[in-house]
Amino acid sequence: MRGYRDLAEALRQRINDGEFTSGETLPRIVDLIGEYGLSRQTVRDAIGILADEGLVVTMGKGGTIVRNRTRVRIPLNRYSRVLSPGGSKGPWETACSEQGLDGQMKVVHVTRGAGPEDVAYLLGVPAGSELVHRRRYAMIGSDDVVQVQRVWYAADLADEAGISGEGKVVGGVFGALAAAGHTPATASEQVDSRMPTPGEATELKISGKVPVIAVQRLTKTADGRVLEVLRSTAPADRIQLTYDELPLE
Repeated sequence: MRGYRDLAEALRQRINDGEFTSGETLPRIVDLIGEYGLSRQTVRDAIGILADEGLVVTMGKGGTIVRNRTRVRIPLNRYSRVLSPGGSKGPWETACSEQGLDGQMKVVHVTRGAGPEDVAYLLGVPAGSELVHRRRYAMIGSDDVVQVQRVWYAADLADEAGISGEGKVVGGVFGALAAAGHTPATASEQVDSRMPTPGEATELKISGKVPVIAVQRLTKTADGRVLEVLRSTAPADRIQLTYDELPLE
């Protein structure tokens, strides 16, 4: 064992072999020093490489945790399956359930007031109009945040559909909109890849060197009214966006 790159390779192999599983804490730095006969800084540098690769997340006094890298397949047709009012699962929960995953949607907060001007423009309302902004986490289980979502609605529409409160919308927002007579008809998505902001890295528990996929989705009615603007961010190794059977004409 000559240096931090060799140690990183050894720990990487142990993780990939399943010796250290998702959510498990790696041996303490002092224990790795004793096991491999390397300096504290060498061990820290090796762990830094693994964090930059997205294999582990450092939690300060909580130690170094092996990161969950379960990939969630998100098909475009997840939307059409949650349009009927009265369902119990939204699009994220539906996509996770079909893969045997415990998908949950957690509302972080709901605010009301003037939103970003570009969002107002996309919603087709004047700048400064009252909007409802819902911030939420798409999760697996109760503590694994896979995706951060920010969603905006015109306030009058949100009130009419009953989605302006703090609570989770059971069955998903699409079903609530359809029940209020505003049936989503099309969803247009713009997908970008970039590095996370410091805030996003903190929320997603990743290093600032792990790339993210950023999606903007516009949902419209059949007559072209934009019902919602959604912007989501997720580590690029955690989700797979799938667009099947798209018409070519």
